[in-house]
Amino acid sequence: MSEILDNTQKFVVQLLTNHLDKKFLYHNLRHTQRVVKSTKQLLESCSLSDQDKELLVIVAWLHDTGYTKGTANHEESSCEIAEDFLTKEGYDKEALEKVKSCILATKWNTKPTNLMEEIIRDADSSHFAQSSYLETSDLLREELKLLGLKDYNQKDWLELNIQVFRTDHQYYTDYAKEHWLEKKDKNLRKLIKDKKSEKKLAKKEKLKAQFKSESPDRGIQTLYRVTLKNHITLSDIADTKANILLSVNAIIISLALSNLIPKLDNPSNDYLIYPTVIFVFFSVVSMVLAVLATRPNVTSGEFTKEDVANKNVNLLFFGNFHKMALSEYEWAIQEMLKDKDYIYNSLTKDLYFLGIVLNRKYSLLRWTYTIFMIGMILSVIAFAISFKFFGPDRKLELLSQVLLF
Repeated sequence: MSEILDNTQKFVVQLLTNHLDKKFLYHNLRHTQRVVKSTKQLLESCSLSDQDKELLVIVAWLHDTGYTKGTANHEESSCEIAEDFLTKEGYDKEALEKVKSCILATKWNTKPTNLMEEIIRDADSSHFAQSSYLETSDLLREELKLLGLKDYNQKDWLELNIQVFRTDHQYYTDYAKEHWLEKKDKNLRKLIKDKKSEKKLAKKEKLKAQFKSESPDRGIQTLYRVTLKNHITLSDIADTKANILLSVNAIIISLALSNLIPKLDNPSNDYLIYPTVIFVFFSVVSMVLAVLATRPNVTSGEFTKEDVANKNVNLLFFGNFHKMALSEYEWAIQEMLKDKDYIYNSLTKDLYFLGIVLNRKYSLLRWTYTIFMIGMILSVIAFAISFKFFGPDRKLELLSQVLLF
């Protein structure tokens, strides 16, 4: 490395490290080093003199030093810094003018006028053909935001990048066209793919927001969900209570039939007839009421199109559709789903009729438990009276009194 190149590198590294605002996430020392590397890569395939090659490497080191003075007209600022530094280094004035011309050629909308300017332009935009372009692009986007120049959203940034790739940028040197253009096109395809993904995501979010606005409020959903759950739980409790009474009374009747009733044909046990009848009667009545409380009540299971059109049928209850064909039921459900009010009405009807069923069950259960309790009490009293006044001991006492007389 020549002395001027070595001094230039040291100067730029020190300048960008110590005097460049940390908000420059893209236009920093790493960017400059990349441009220098790309410049050297391009120079290997170009037929320039050694002096011109050295000049272009110097340009690559100095072309963005103007950012240390701000973003406005940074190319002109870079020219001033380059002139001050190279003049102190005793650099040739004619070569210095070429350096400044090449630095100004890095302006975005400037067209290069010679091979040297084409090389530095291609080197400055070599990141378009690198696999890390998307990450580099995000750094530039964040830099613009931090500097207060522009705050792009993801959608606008993707569209701007695609526009730059398609229309605003081009490679000039033969080497860049041969080796970098294909990689640039690959990055363009990635950008287009990301844009399509963004569109799908935006469409999904739009639909989500639409359905959210059309869907019932969370409080309404919770109301129906909790109420239906409570109704079903209460129905299960009622069935459990009825089953308990059925089991108990079945056991009582079984014991009565096997142990008590066979003894009634003995004249000595005729005092047990009335208590036994009372006992068995109330048990049978309790069983009948328990069965009525749990007995299902299935409706016709059919509906007409007029019923669906007039919203007169609750399609959520199986008893209203169990005899219908699947195709007819699917059609009816689709019609219901088109009308949000129909859905609410069906849920409300479901709650209402569940409440009616629960009221019937619990009313019968109340009577069942009451009759069972009364029956047990009356049976115990009847057995006690029978044993007290008509039992075996009482018969012996009456017999002895008769014999004494």
